[in-house]
Amino acid sequence: MKLFDVYPINAIEPVKALGSKIWDSKGTEYLDLYGGHAVISIGHSHPHYVRKVSDQLAKLAFYSNSVEIPLQQELATRLGELSGLDDYRLFLVNSGAEANENALKLASFHTGRTKIVAFTKAFHGRTSAAVAVTDNPAIKAPLNFAGHVQFVPFNDVEAVKAAVDGDTCAVIVEGIQGVGGIQVATEAFLKAIREACDRTGAVMIHDSVQCGYGRSGKFFSFQHYGVKPDIISMAKGMGNGFPIGGILIAPEFQAKHGLLGTTFGGNHLACAAGIAVLDVIKEERLTDNAAEVGSYLISELKGFSGIREVRGRGLMIGVELEEPVGTIRKKLLEDDKIFTGVAGTNIIRLLPALSLEKEGAARFLECLKQYIK
Repeated sequence: MKLFDVYPINAIEPVKALGSKIWDSKGTEYLDLYGGHAVISIGHSHPHYVRKVSDQLAKLAFYSNSVEIPLQQELATRLGELSGLDDYRLFLVNSGAEANENALKLASFHTGRTKIVAFTKAFHGRTSAAVAVTDNPAIKAPLNFAGHVQFVPFNDVEAVKAAVDGDTCAVIVEGIQGVGGIQVATEAFLKAIREACDRTGAVMIHDSVQCGYGRSGKFFSFQHYGVKPDIISMAKGMGNGFPIGGILIAPEFQAKHGLLGTTFGGNHLACAAGIAVLDVIKEERLTDNAAEVGSYLISELKGFSGIREVRGRGLMIGVELEEPVGTIRKKLLEDDKIFTGVAGTNIIRLLPALSLEKEGAARFLECLKQYIK
């Protein structure tokens, strides 16, 4: 049997990693500034994380949500304390797409409506409802019905005011668009969404799958502006590589048995991983580190020639060049041994671990400088 070939593959086989370093099967060391699509939040193979997950694995890896799982409440309590959102409630799933699926479903249950307002260049996942609100026709199959979705320009305040009406179920927005090119939502834009939802009874869903969990320099990126969404979706850095996702749900939503469900979501091993991540973020002040190292990177990059624009917050950074980035990114990987990402033809995307040290950031800057004029 062969694999179903849907991924372009680099000829590199990572076999071990620590912090922001990766070693391949030939013993070559790499600097990881992409974290496997923003998944590695506290650094590869963090000792506390390895210990917590290993200890739990030795005791009990999984049982379903038909029994008491105290680890779920421990995770919820720590998340509420660290995020400052302890009046919200947590529903655990396995991925960002599943988090957004449940966010949209819950919004529709709550309002009894179907219309969704989403935004240009949005990416919310590849499952049915999530891909319907994703602005990329190439990944939508014919059954991914999207007749109930209205796309309006990102960061357009007046477009939001015009689009959100009494038929609107929810507005779903990324605080910082990842796949869309590291476009940062403005304060006026997020506040306009909040006001439009308050006016019409629609639900504000903040997709924090990539920009959450400390990556922006705040626990959630909307906290830079004091906005409070109704539902917040999370995943990626939540488990530092272990599959876990979730939604935070504001107090006004009513729960009842059978309303939402999942087989693997909130399992013992996933919760152990999630608790370990929160422990490390808190103890090592990684949100502050993301803000500090990210500010350094952004400031230095803005001084480079050959760069059209630098966007982002914290350690979620887009570097838009005057030229396509394919060749440069290949040189960074093959010659300088640095992993980076892309977001469009001309944009290098940086999503390193929140524990990235200034030394690693400086190395990237020095290497990039030699390739742009």
